[in-house]
Amino acid sequence: MLRKFLSQLLIIPFWLLRFLPLPALAVIGGAFGRLLFLFGRRRRNVARINLELCFPEATAIEREKLAKDHFRVLGRSILERGLFWWSRRERLERMIRLKGAEKLRAQLDAGRPVILLAPHFVGLDAGGVAVAMRFDSLSMYARQTNPVFDRLLLDGRHRFGDQLLLTRQDGIRAAVKAMKSGRPFYYLPDLNTRRREAVFVPFFGVSAATTDGLSRLARVAGAAVLTCVTRVLPGGQGYITEIGDAWENFPTADATADTARMNAWIESAVRAMPEQYYWVHRRFKTRPVGEVKPY
Repeated sequence: MLRKFLSQLLIIPFWLLRFLPLPALAVIGGAFGRLLFLFGRRRRNVARINLELCFPEATAIEREKLAKDHFRVLGRSILERGLFWWSRRERLERMIRLKGAEKLRAQLDAGRPVILLAPHFVGLDAGGVAVAMRFDSLSMYARQTNPVFDRLLLDGRHRFGDQLLLTRQDGIRAAVKAMKSGRPFYYLPDLNTRRREAVFVPFFGVSAATTDGLSRLARVAGAAVLTCVTRVLPGGQGYITEIGDAWENFPTADATADTARMNAWIESAVRAMPEQYYWVHRRFKTRPVGEVKPY
């Protein structure tokens, strides 16, 4: 009972902050990110290790600046989630611009299942909202241990349209069935995964345990793969989500090669806005046999 009460108290600042103009909220979010950097030692160290592995050519000073920039935009993304949970649709449509929706619509109108490849940039939730306001879609959901936050996240994702959330336990068949019914799959396959589910392919030149699910899903469903990247704009200007062209010659018969192609594309997207990738995740936790874990 006490835990539930404390959780509800923690939600109040998010509910109140949504009334602020976006530029003011961006300033507060940046300050919050600086506090996270100062006091979040564990996640700060994870980000530093990731950046050292992925940008060995950069100087220590350059990587430290990148880490601080990342925490500032991460702080923004955390505090602005209240907007996605409670703000009116009209405000969100002004705040989150969507480019390339016609590319997705053309695939759906042609009757082809679609996977939206959405890497873990900090604006990921805004991108999910941008898609959900325009399309009845599919995404995966991990149940939260805290029931208050679990309900909040579920309600937030169901705010617009007829959204379908699946868990890992629902399996690949449920996802394929949903895609074939016309739901684009907002798919996030770029986190570290367990050894038995992983193929090891390069990410910034480092062997990374990566699911080959994009290749397998695209093959089984006959789905087109379109990229979907969300950028946090500076100065409280909001977000821009961009849907790319359908990938050609994908998937192939080689799921490992397909997964390496996916990682190479994600790497190119990260290099375009490196401070916005989710560096606080232990991306290289699972190692090939015999390799030491870096964290």
